[in-house]
Amino acid sequence: MVYSLAYRRPPHVGPRRTSTASRESGPSIGGSTLNDSQDASINYGIPEPLSFDRIIDGGTCPPCTTRDFMNYLIYIEHAAENLQFFLWYRDYVRRFHLLPESERKLAPEWTVEQADAQALALKDNPVPMKSLSADAAAIFKGTDFAQPKTTVVELGKGGSNPFGTPPMTPTPGGYDSNAPSEYPWSDSGSTLRSGFKATHDKKAAGAFEAADVKLQPFTIQPFREEISRIISIYVAEGAPRQLNLSSKERAGLLHALAITTHPTAFRPVIHTVEWSLRHQAHQNFIRWTICNGNRPRVIFARGLGIVGILGGVLAAILIVLSNAGRGWRVLSAIGFAFGIATLFAAWKGMCVVLHGMHHRHLRPWELFTEDDDASSVLEMKKDSFDTLGSSNSYEDQPWIAKYEKRNVIRKIFDREVWIQEPALRQIQDTIFLQALLASFILTAVCVGIFLALPKGNFY
Repeated sequence: MVYSLAYRRPPHVGPRRTSTASRESGPSIGGSTLNDSQDASINYGIPEPLSFDRIIDGGTCPPCTTRDFMNYLIYIEHAAENLQFFLWYRDYVRRFHLLPESERKLAPEWTVEQADAQALALKDNPVPMKSLSADAAAIFKGTDFAQPKTTVVELGKGGSNPFGTPPMTPTPGGYDSNAPSEYPWSDSGSTLRSGFKATHDKKAAGAFEAADVKLQPFTIQPFREEISRIISIYVAEGAPRQLNLSSKERAGLLHALAITTHPTAFRPVIHTVEWSLRHQAHQNFIRWTICNGNRPRVIFARGLGIVGILGGVLAAILIVLSNAGRGWRVLSAIGFAFGIATLFAAWKGMCVVLHGMHHRHLRPWELFTEDDDASSVLEMKKDSFDTLGSSNSYEDQPWIAKYEKRNVIRKIFDREVWIQEPALRQIQDTIFLQALLASFILTAVCVGIFLALPKGNFY
């Protein structure tokens, strides 16, 4: 079974920013679903079995699983923080609604009216500029770019720390980032180890101060410590997994989080993150996954296709210049058919040899998992899904140096693995049929041209 022969793989979507209002057509905070997701998937060449929701919910097979999506965002697109934040938010919504009603009432809902009023206030009173260095301040002194004097209340100084809550009873087995699926979270909302509390509270306090938030957060609200850590990891300037937010979006989020820890406080930010995942990252991931060979193999296949076409042209010219009959010129169709089909498929990122076995090349970070220490591999996999972890830097991972040492021939003929996802195989079957059809038509045209030429009779 294949898709329509008019199928086109999803186009590459570059980084871009769109206003929040244009991204908020029918969102669902609890389900994290956009109404236009299914229609958009069909329009962009993504079938329903490979939709964003199906991948996130674990309804796909390799190489289209959530982990494959995460690896793509880490190693290829370098924007894994969006998916990590999105997964944390989904789990946070679930855990928040599992709290007793008495605790949920401590964190009131952040309404749309409050968000609009806050956005209007930020528009009338923009967030103050960052502090300039002494040299820069001296240069800009007396100009329009001079740093304005502000009287921001310094949090955590001259009094008790507004983020300092009494230590909670730790969860069984200690803290673990995968606690939602493996360990129960404490009813009080304490999800952090005491060793990290001071550092994250300090960063969160700095973020509130930078946003000119004078209101002290309510420390009795559930998950206040976890929210402080989320701010220090995803929201604060220079955070290890800083989200791509505008200054107004960041300031609006911090003002909302200073009042409540209700999931609706993240409403504008989660819309931005989800829109980026659905309409950019997911589309690029499917386009990238369709390619069954690595870059050296695809370049090699393109070269092979060009050689086949040139071979067909050369054979046709030699036969035309000879005194052989016209029928012999049809032999050039072999080179044309092989070259055009191979080049067409390679232009779509596919190798016809690998496709014949429904195989794909292992990714560079998958090649050395058997050779590396099992504990280091497990740590690498755990870090990417650790939504409360450190930065997504991977430059020190051992597979990078090992892969760079491999010569081009080994990269072209790297190890292969069977493609398990049926929908992906159907897409590749469709592209292969398109390649055959294009090859048949163009080969007929080329051979017909050479058949119309008169004999050369040179030999």
